[in-house]
Amino acid sequence: MSSRRAAWPLVAVFTAGYLASYLLPTIVGRLSVHLGLTPAQAGLVGSALLLSSASAGFTLAGRVERYGSRTPARVGLVLAAVGYGSAALAGSVPLVVASVVVGGFGSGAATAVAAAGIAAQRDPHRTSSLGLLTVSATAGALYLTIPHLGGGHRLPFAAIALVALLVWPATTRLNGPTAPEESASRITGRLPHRRSGLVLAGGMLVWSMAQNALWGVSSRIGVVQVGLSEVTVGAVFAAALGAGLLGVMGAGVLGARVGRAVPIGLGTVVIAGSIVVSSSARDLASFATGEILWNTVYPVVLSYLIGLAASLDVRGRWAVLAGSASSVGVACGPLLGSVLSEEAGYPAMGLILGAATLLVAAPVTAVALHTGGRPLVPGSVRRRGGAPAALLAATTGSLSGAVPKLGSPEQAVTELRVRRRRLVRSAIRTAGPDGGPGQSNAYASTSDR
Repeated sequence: MSSRRAAWPLVAVFTAGYLASYLLPTIVGRLSVHLGLTPAQAGLVGSALLLSSASAGFTLAGRVERYGSRTPARVGLVLAAVGYGSAALAGSVPLVVASVVVGGFGSGAATAVAAAGIAAQRDPHRTSSLGLLTVSATAGALYLTIPHLGGGHRLPFAAIALVALLVWPATTRLNGPTAPEESASRITGRLPHRRSGLVLAGGMLVWSMAQNALWGVSSRIGVVQVGLSEVTVGAVFAAALGAGLLGVMGAGVLGARVGRAVPIGLGTVVIAGSIVVSSSARDLASFATGEILWNTVYPVVLSYLIGLAASLDVRGRWAVLAGSASSVGVACGPLLGSVLSEEAGYPAMGLILGAATLLVAAPVTAVALHTGGRPLVPGSVRRRGGAPAALLAATTGSLSGAVPKLGSPEQAVTELRVRRRRLVRSAIRTAGPDGGPGQSNAYASTSDR
């Protein structure tokens, strides 16, 4: 997947894939009110949706490159439109659950395609920030309008299905299946940075579980504990997501100036505190403060986590796997939040979730510190700013020792197109200042433009 491709189709697909999890509070709340489900049962339906989404990510991990982005994205968007559309039309709980599982798988497929494409971008953090910015704006607009329109459980599902249909035209700009000759030129083998990737995936699972446990019951906290109307709670959520837009824009401007460890570590501490404030709220001011502070920092940290996962493997495998692990945590969140709130109450639930968030901050921050200056894949060369400059054609057995050691001066790079019919090995010129032999090391970049 070429990093030179425009980022906006990936951002559009990312938005369609992530929107269901952003609308989870209103989905769970309306399922409970309009279908007669208990809070735990409604949370279980939300968990089924998100678990199906996670299973799609695990299924597509490492396979997006083989199939191309266009076909999996289109299949995912169709499944999302059909599944959520059917859930909007269904009136019985079994049909809603079955439809939600289908729609969740479609959301997960779209998210996996977007994650793999973002990892191939030259600035993954910027692209993921744009995606979070777009989905936050879309969800914020829906939170402002849905409470005024009624419609029971049907309207949130119909909105997600409509967004999936609107994103469909963007898939024409995604790449198709990779030719066998071209696929053979890619670097294959085991995942790089396996220990760091596993720690990051496990940390994101717990981190996302804690976040979504609160998010899944936030609507009920506002209505039941604080005594607000659905319209007021929707306005608070819209304001919170609007603050999240500012946070994501700030993260995009900040970029990699302070690295990833500081935003991830410090941001997670702030998130833990805001979880406690929101869950123990007894009035509008404290509830709005906790929700707005939380939603301001949450997408900032998430954007850096996505960027960190993308930096571990330029082919996007860790981005998809870590994202899918995060989806498993997100899937368990609504059920966990419902059970904890029913058994221990909202304030105690907040203390438990805040403590879990603090515990996971240390290992995830350590991964950010440990991998901050490492190449994206074995044999890759970094440009200034951390993006991959070239991939060594290690599978050909040529140019042994061409990659400079860490700390050596950065070298100029000559890119080489790879033809579909055969690999070109001989047309590699040196990248020295004079272009003559022996001036500097030579590199080959096997991008799939």
